[in-house]
Amino acid sequence: MSLFRRRLWPYLLAGTGLVLSVSALSVYRAFRNFRPEALLASPFVQNEIKRRVGEDHAPLFALMPDLLGFGQPRTFLVLFLNNTELRPGGGFIGVYAVVRADRGRTSVLKIEGTENIDNAAAKDKLPEPLPVMKDHLKVDRWYFRDANWSPDFAASARQALDLYRREGGTAAAEIDTVVGVTATVLEELMRLTGPVSVQGVEFAAGTVIEKLEYEVEYGYQEDGIHLTKRKQIIEPLMHAVLARSGEQVIGRSKEYVGVLDRLARERHLMLYSEDETFAGKLRDLDLSGAVKPAAGDYLLWADANLAALKTDHAIERGLNYELLPLPGGGYEARASMTYRHTGKFDWRTSRYRTYARVFVPPGAELVGAAGAMKWDRTVGEGPVDTGEELSKRWFGAFIAIEPGQTKTLTFRYKLPQPTADQIAQGSYNLSVQKQLGTIAPGLTLDLDFGRIVTGAAPAEEPGKWHDARYQIASDLREDREFSIRF
Repeated sequence: MSLFRRRLWPYLLAGTGLVLSVSALSVYRAFRNFRPEALLASPFVQNEIKRRVGEDHAPLFALMPDLLGFGQPRTFLVLFLNNTELRPGGGFIGVYAVVRADRGRTSVLKIEGTENIDNAAAKDKLPEPLPVMKDHLKVDRWYFRDANWSPDFAASARQALDLYRREGGTAAAEIDTVVGVTATVLEELMRLTGPVSVQGVEFAAGTVIEKLEYEVEYGYQEDGIHLTKRKQIIEPLMHAVLARSGEQVIGRSKEYVGVLDRLARERHLMLYSEDETFAGKLRDLDLSGAVKPAAGDYLLWADANLAALKTDHAIERGLNYELLPLPGGGYEARASMTYRHTGKFDWRTSRYRTYARVFVPPGAELVGAAGAMKWDRTVGEGPVDTGEELSKRWFGAFIAIEPGQTKTLTFRYKLPQPTADQIAQGSYNLSVQKQLGTIAPGLTLDLDFGRIVTGAAPAEEPGKWHDARYQIASDLREDREFSIRF
């Protein structure tokens, strides 16, 4: 049974408005010989799409022929990213699927836990792990499950494809597109579908992830299921949710498209393709999950849960960014993440162990750090790593937070000269990107430029105008852009 086959055409037709609008015989005769891609591109259908789902959401439907394999057959590697075990590329890859689409017909070639393919892999074909993986995850090779170490989804997807091919995965040579889907997508879809029951277990939006994690970690033993099949419940659950969605989507197309559009903006749904034409469309629609170039200042904080179970569900994050003018010229930046551990030790929650990296403009110079640890339950400052990646400079360190604790990790660095020059010339721009898979970390800015701010977008509260500081509290539900004038 296909993961997406049930009611495939209602999905497509509901989106275009044809289910309700194309009923007259004359209209049927006018469109019956159209190829699907030509039908979707026709002015009539485009107008219906805009009317049904709203003009803002209509461009998503331009991807339908590609996604359904009408232009050419397409084979997808689908990565299910568990963001309760956060990784830089969205979440731990606990489950994957291989799906083929050919002119609207889809079939699932494989769906299983990543531990199965990793355990069967020939180690001599796999690369050495990164030092932090070797030290904290106790692995001797870089496995497919740990592929998404980059905060840029395209880079993580390419690494996933490389490792999947090295491990001899199903249809490895045919895969041309990688899809990343976080656990949040399942939760949000179930807010629309309502509860579903699978194998005697009822799943609902607020509890689906916790229940699913229990079933694949412990429940399978109670049901007498073999270890290698412990994640088998995921496929029928997906079928049930998609079947319910198919029943609802015709009458609620705008609602469904709006949710998927929001999930894409919030970096819970990302796509990468080796087909450059298709990849260009994904970039144009901001679906690629890319680390973006920035003309001014830049900030991205990326956490990697290191063997800390599914503890991210209990972690509240707040990112604080400060600027201070230096006596000799230039500016010091201070990027701090405060972690509040709201959980307690249980079957899915432990002390939080993360390797955190902050990505900043190239040319930034590390001044110091505070809060870094050598290991969990140790005292004394741990080391700080530095590197260049994705045309950015990064600084990284390890920190651990016990249940009930609140801790802060801070990186201090001097901004590169081009940013200081922009401020001297009367402007400052800051791009803050959210980490893929995070929900809505807090974001606080306290930027002291040493000169009077004359305008800003977004604006501060009126009581904070007409001084040399820009102070604002926001969040990182989506990427944020700030523009200051002096």
